[in-house]
Amino acid sequence: MLKSFRHRCLAAVVHGAVWGAWLLATPFFPGASAQNEPVSVIAFGAHPDDCDLGAGGLAAKYAALGFKVKFVSLTNGDAGHQTQGGEELAKRRRAEAQESGRRIGIEYEVLDNHDGKLLPTLEVREQVIREIRQWKADVVIGPRPNDYHPDHRYTGVLVQDASYMVIVPNIVKDTPPLPRNPVFLYYSDRFTRPQPFRPDIVVSIDDVFQKKIDMLDAHVSQFYEWLPWTTGNLDQVPKDAIERKKWLAAQPMVVRKGAPDWRVTLEKRYGAEAASIQHVEAFEITEYGRQPSEEEIRRLFPFFPR
Repeated sequence: MLKSFRHRCLAAVVHGAVWGAWLLATPFFPGASAQNEPVSVIAFGAHPDDCDLGAGGLAAKYAALGFKVKFVSLTNGDAGHQTQGGEELAKRRRAEAQESGRRIGIEYEVLDNHDGKLLPTLEVREQVIREIRQWKADVVIGPRPNDYHPDHRYTGVLVQDASYMVIVPNIVKDTPPLPRNPVFLYYSDRFTRPQPFRPDIVVSIDDVFQKKIDMLDAHVSQFYEWLPWTTGNLDQVPKDAIERKKWLAAQPMVVRKGAPDWRVTLEKRYGAEAASIQHVEAFEITEYGRQPSEEEIRRLFPFFPR
């Protein structure tokens, strides 16, 4: 009887050890180590090139790990050019976006809402909710709802308005809700009213900076035609394909080293390595999605040194 009891006790101890080890390896347990767990990321922009500017480097880093990334443009970009427009331009910009995604191995979708006419309607909000649910997103990225361009502002509002609704079963019933709210992030920006951007997460993109340039280079209509025209610098764009990529890589909108507070956040997660980092992308954690712990941030962004 005593021997049998000892065997049962030993079995219980072994079972408990195995069960405890399983719990620690599970990402939902607070002590989990899930550095290699896949992360599903979706980013929204108003136009076919906005996501690339805000998170092209981050997307390239995720894609290199084999993680799922999708960029979504809420408009077709049919107004963003000085000589082209309408369906002709929309077709061109959709092709540019798909080429951009192909260059780093991510999915890129362009919705058929008109450029310059985007509004935060229920119809478009439901489009955003479907996209997030269908992608089974862990991380959702969009612009802040304060910006110079109305399409950018309303994209921020639309993503913000979708942030809680993605888990509500009775909304958009044709697409199953997510089991829990994703982490929602804002791209970085330069605007200070009503409050400045807060760099909660700053990621080095030195290792993928050229990939980001390759993505932007795919948007010929924007970075070599439209945007230089709007700033009066069209005559400065080199004609040679190699030289113009070098020119693009030096433009202020592309090279983002950030303010001093960016450096503080960078040092928090990279330590001594931060001093040598040249190119970064920064993100603010919104108040509307799940609020991640430092451990979850490191799981969702598996790029920081341990």
